[in-house]
Amino acid sequence: MLKNIKKKITDESGLGTLEIVLIIAVLVTVALIFRAQLSSFAQSLINKVFDYSIIDGISY
Repeated sequence: MLKNIKKKITDESGLGTLEIVLIIAVLVTVALIFRAQLSSFAQSLINKVFDYSIIDGISY
């Protein structure tokens, strides 16, 4: 019985899944903490990409 408990404790078959879940949790936490900064950064990128003044300045 003691061998079975020791075997279950040292079993690492689910370790990869646990690491992925922890990484996702950390990324979500960082995204929530810096939500305003990320939102303004994304908005400025979108505004630069869809800025028609650059297209209007090109002569054909």
